[in-house]
Amino acid sequence: MKSLFDPVQVGSLHLPNRIVMAPLTRNRAPGAIPTPLMAQYYAQRASAGLMISEATAITHQGQGYADVPGLYGTEQLDGWKQVTQAVHDRGGRIFCQLWHVGRVSHVELQPEHQKPVAPSAITAKTKTYLIKDGIGSFVPTSEPRELDAEEIPGIVRDFRHAARNALSAGFDGVEVHGANGYLLDQFLKTGANRRSDDYGGSIENRARFLLEVMREVCEEVGRERVGLRLSPVTTANDIADDDPQPLFDHVVRQLAPLGLAYLHLIEGATGGPREVEGRPFDYAAMLRAWREAGAKGAWMVNNGYDQALAGQALAQGADLVAFGRAYIANPDLVERLRTGAPLNPVEKATLYGGGAEGYTDYPPMGK
Repeated sequence: MKSLFDPVQVGSLHLPNRIVMAPLTRNRAPGAIPTPLMAQYYAQRASAGLMISEATAITHQGQGYADVPGLYGTEQLDGWKQVTQAVHDRGGRIFCQLWHVGRVSHVELQPEHQKPVAPSAITAKTKTYLIKDGIGSFVPTSEPRELDAEEIPGIVRDFRHAARNALSAGFDGVEVHGANGYLLDQFLKTGANRRSDDYGGSIENRARFLLEVMREVCEEVGRERVGLRLSPVTTANDIADDDPQPLFDHVVRQLAPLGLAYLHLIEGATGGPREVEGRPFDYAAMLRAWREAGAKGAWMVNNGYDQALAGQALAQGADLVAFGRAYIANPDLVERLRTGAPLNPVEKATLYGGGAEGYTDYPPMGK
């Protein structure tokens, strides 16, 4: 029987355990530049088998929230080098999550206050986060514009370039963010994609953009350093698909030949219920499709896991289990799970924005 505390090989990395720190947006990178405080935060959590960075914008156009980091400027890369060095000094391993938010943005965050881009000009009924005069607030997203087909190859190249930047900044690999209603997920799903060209309509067409991105990123940095995050039935950011099972079974079959290090699945609604009413989904069937197509990469599960549920997932075929909010309040989560120690509660008021409070000041065990 696999245990959370067993070592495992994932792509090019030998992980000391199967516990993953999930990507966690914290809005503490003014000017999109990672800070020394962020380096301290990640270093505190370096005992995880693998850490995945907070979502990191591949370009200015890809930004959707105030004070989230980027990966497209010299100062940003220098800031991330401090983070990755701090993690490696503590013996940790860290991937960078590559992010383009698409329509989940606001004109205040876009270059020259232009409209955000999307597969179709459909406004997302959701909110983003702005900071004005030092005060953060959630505001409705702006109306997007539909991407011209001629623009799409440029965004594919942006993902490739960001992956190269991530490795130059010291990351051990990259995770492409294809989930939670952001740009790649918007192209996949019928609720956001009403196109009639080669990137819309059929399952094959809607999956085209994601697969182009994954091929380019794998070619740039090596498939053993690449993961992908998907969320088949999440309701996050006003996203939905009419029939997600055949869509995602097709996606994983097409991904299998790429030889990814791992596939990261959000089960159910992101940060919400594991079963979404009216949206049944068979994750075991998706896993079978992935394996039957020849994929050897790790299968990572995520959403509301505790130690008991994690054990069940490992017994049913998962290889890695990602923990999100538990890692916010418990930098020593691996040891707490190993010893059965109680977990610190999360202070919700300090989740987004601010400084050290509710970020690097959560006490370790015995303190």
